[in-house]
Amino acid sequence: MNFYSTNSPTVEVPFKEAVFNSLPQDRGLYMPVSIPQLDAGFIENLDKYSLSEIAFEVAKTLLSDSVAEDDLKAIINDAINFEAPVVKLEEDVYVLELFHGPSLAFKDFGARFMSRIMSYFLRDGEQLLDVLVATSGDTGGAVALGFLGVPNTRVTILFPKGKVSPIQEQQLTTNGKNIRAIEVDGTFDDCQALVKQAFTDAELNKKFRLTSANSINIARLIPQTFYYFNAYAQLLRQGKTEVTFCVPSGNFGNIGAGLLAWKLGLPVKQFIAATNANDTVPAFLNTGVYEPKPSVQTLSNAMDVGNPSNWVRIAEMFKGDTAELKQLVQGVSYTDAQTIEAINQVYSQYNYVVCPHTAIAWKALKDYQAGHPDDKSAGVFLATAHACKFPDVFPDEIHAAIVVPESVKEMQGKLPVVSTMGNDFDGFKWWLMENA
Repeated sequence: MNFYSTNSPTVEVPFKEAVFNSLPQDRGLYMPVSIPQLDAGFIENLDKYSLSEIAFEVAKTLLSDSVAEDDLKAIINDAINFEAPVVKLEEDVYVLELFHGPSLAFKDFGARFMSRIMSYFLRDGEQLLDVLVATSGDTGGAVALGFLGVPNTRVTILFPKGKVSPIQEQQLTTNGKNIRAIEVDGTFDDCQALVKQAFTDAELNKKFRLTSANSINIARLIPQTFYYFNAYAQLLRQGKTEVTFCVPSGNFGNIGAGLLAWKLGLPVKQFIAATNANDTVPAFLNTGVYEPKPSVQTLSNAMDVGNPSNWVRIAEMFKGDTAELKQLVQGVSYTDAQTIEAINQVYSQYNYVVCPHTAIAWKALKDYQAGHPDDKSAGVFLATAHACKFPDVFPDEIHAAIVVPESVKEMQGKLPVVSTMGNDFDGFKWWLMENA
């Protein structure tokens, strides 16, 4: 399977080059040259497969000519060594818990798979691989833990000052070894712009072997399809054959992976993209005008993205058929006040605690179901992060109900190591050169 840039469809590269280049020089994003259909018999019998077996079949369909099958199976078994259960809250309302990995966020799927793929392709004696990543909250922690100690790699994480939670910041800054953290005086969009500009800077690319661990990297997107297939498998075991997915959306890699799963053959009736006040995509889906804008800070900080990178991938999957896109994907946005209200409602109704991102997805699903009473599909909203990562969001009663994992308690005693800088590229470039 070769991959092409969304800005240069006629130029193809193998998977290895797409992974290490991360962002093409033309500033597009890599996409598979073709998206094959999984065997219909496999889809119909998903309930008979485990998560790791499903992951292997999906990855093999896309990557079997790039990674030997035995090696691919070993990579998946090592990377995806935690569960992603679907929990029923009420009739046709389910939560897909994606926070059972090491960093307590859904991004563990992509970060752990990608780090092992890169390690697989790296050879002894090759130039050090410098991984640059911008984070609005959870990506950095997942990448840090995914790459921690991986030989011949060095990770530099950029995060916006004052816009990540204390636990998220600890996950970024207390690792040491081959993980470095930079606090940027700006927004996530500023951090992302610095990373993207670094990939197209000739001097930096001559000195360093740069790649990205953001969802712009195709090796992040592919493994995120696994949990959509696995969620459907769990629904099949409960006699459900139709599904609507409601996805908390920031940089739109998560829902992009869901749409890739759909293109591969997963039968999904509806996708709902649920955002906070950073509503660029919902506004487009409702008005037809795509207008990126500066991000604003909200309680659901991992979704504070005003110009989502992965939207170009989603548009590419539909090849300009906006009508089909709007039919399959609905967009909705909520305020911080509505987010807090949803957190309280979920706890009151189910005795269940959700993080602010997950609360937005629950509310979007319930609003969709209320507006479509004839739709009897199973509604699944994605729980993208553990509630303990956002302690300041919750009222006392709900905060007291949060069970803090031991890994978080152990981390809290570590001292942070972090650099600080402005949001200008010259300063970032100087820092990279000085800390080579």
